[in-house]
Amino acid sequence: MNEVANKTGIFPICSKISLEEREFRNHQRCFVVLLTGLPASGKSTIATELERKLFDLGKHVCLLDGDNVRHGLCSDLGFSPEDRKENIRRVGEVARILANLGFICITAFISPCRKDRKMLRQMSLQGRFIEVFINAPVAVCEARDPKGLYAAARANRIKDFTGISAPYEPPLSPEVEIPTHKLTVSESVAMLLKHVLSQCRNGF
Repeated sequence: MNEVANKTGIFPICSKISLEEREFRNHQRCFVVLLTGLPASGKSTIATELERKLFDLGKHVCLLDGDNVRHGLCSDLGFSPEDRKENIRRVGEVARILANLGFICITAFISPCRKDRKMLRQMSLQGRFIEVFINAPVAVCEARDPKGLYAAARANRIKDFTGISAPYEPPLSPEVEIPTHKLTVSESVAMLLKHVLSQCRNGF
């Protein structure tokens, strides 16, 4: 008997539909895709375009975006290291559930700490996690600054801002790295789409 269940009386319920059955019906492998990178590096832009492309190809796909999650599921959290970790943990739990239900679950989060991204990978089923480094230098991201966040951080109106007053730890060995300061949006999306399709078609 599960130790947590012993103490709380909460018992996990197993679905009568296996992951293999869901994948067979959907004609695709399911997994989690994490887009990580500095603010304004292009994560949300690429993620939304990728979701659209996959949907148009008939794939079962969904998107969890950092800003959207902060408005609901994680609206009680701030940006301290502890809150950032909890934010990622909650996202990881939701992404894992969605992937186990047969979706390609795209997540777009700054997720600045390697240990937190490692936690996400460990939460996912083995071999079903794709880390995508949306790579653009701070200077390029700051020049874009579509929401004015870098300017606010420089003026000390935003504290613990990744890339300015809080660190970002780049992935050491991501499955995909996209240099958005060198590629157009279309080229970036095409590059990632090719990799994702090669994974979701594996075995089908």
